[in-house]
Amino acid sequence: MRKLQLKLSHAIIAMALIGTGAVVWTVGAALFGGGQPQALSTFAVGEMSRFRSADNPPAQPRGPILTAERQEITLADRRGKVILVNFWATWCAPCVVEMPALNRLQAQLGSDAFEVVAVSMDRRMEDAQDFLAEHELNHLALYFDPNMNMAFAAGARGLPLSVLYDRYGREIGRLDGDADWASDEALTLIQTAIDRY
Repeated sequence: MRKLQLKLSHAIIAMALIGTGAVVWTVGAALFGGGQPQALSTFAVGEMSRFRSADNPPAQPRGPILTAERQEITLADRRGKVILVNFWATWCAPCVVEMPALNRLQAQLGSDAFEVVAVSMDRRMEDAQDFLAEHELNHLALYFDPNMNMAFAAGARGLPLSVLYDRYGREIGRLDGDADWASDEALTLIQTAIDRY
């Protein structure tokens, strides 16, 4: 009889723990989107209204890009942090308008948890370097993809294109065209991505 009571007590405790776990998981999924990128769509308002969460995103581009020191790196080298990859060029008028806001975004939120990866599509790296220096965009590191291989792999249909990746290299979402990345809406969206992904 005592063994039966003990087994019954263990069964009741186990059921209570399973029930508690299910409630915690359900509440967490509701609050934090269950780790799904679609959860950020609620933050796509105002300046970020054109931000689209990724439903079936392409794989993160694997090809190399160059640093200002002409060293090859890949986006996988940035794993462990949320990154906003922005494809731009000095000959692209909307890109030129957008760059100061990306610089301010990097200044405000850039850290071990987040980085703006501004990838120039210019034919010559010097054009991009001169532009960043002339406009004192000193918070942005220069990355260079002269053959536009990474932009094509990312599915760019035009410039600028900004693609937000989580710390595992999975696409969270993207925004075609220029945006004010230093706006309150953008800062909220990016901070939420840092906190959740």
